[in-house]
Amino acid sequence: MMAKVWNFIFFQVGWFACVLGAAHNQAFWAVLGTLLYVFFHIWQSEDRKAEGVLLCKAFIYGVSTDSLIMNLGFLGFNDLWPSQYLSPAWMWALWVLVASTINGSLIWLKGRPILGAALGAIAGPLSYEAGMKLGAGNWGMGDKLPGMVLISLVWAVAIPLFFYWNKTTSDRV
Repeated sequence: MMAKVWNFIFFQVGWFACVLGAAHNQAFWAVLGTLLYVFFHIWQSEDRKAEGVLLCKAFIYGVSTDSLIMNLGFLGFNDLWPSQYLSPAWMWALWVLVASTINGSLIWLKGRPILGAALGAIAGPLSYEAGMKLGAGNWGMGDKLPGMVLISLVWAVAIPLFFYWNKTTSDRV
């Protein structure tokens, strides 16, 4: 139980660190700290290989979807390192951080894909909006509704997909 609580706390701390770091063009230390936590998370995991595979898949999904939405003009990020064509590294760290909650603080969603999709569809865009309000980016074309709808769809797919990947990876590894 305490491991889930710590997972939730580290997720929150990592989220704030990355977003505030990006807002002040100082995301490097936040990304580094988040990645150190992620490595610790994998190291203490019951199935390190399966956890690592899940986090890698989530990373690819997150970078791909955020980069696409950004290149379509619906999202703008501060601190665009390493490329103006990819979502920034601090967002990469956040995607991996979210995936670290699948076997941690979000385990209660296991076997509940509809609830996971609903949570993703609501919490995803709210998280992005909070990040925008804190100065980590903007909604691109000036109207946040299209961006929020796209983010809602991305996250409605992401949470159930991460649980599916977690199950299939664990079954094969």
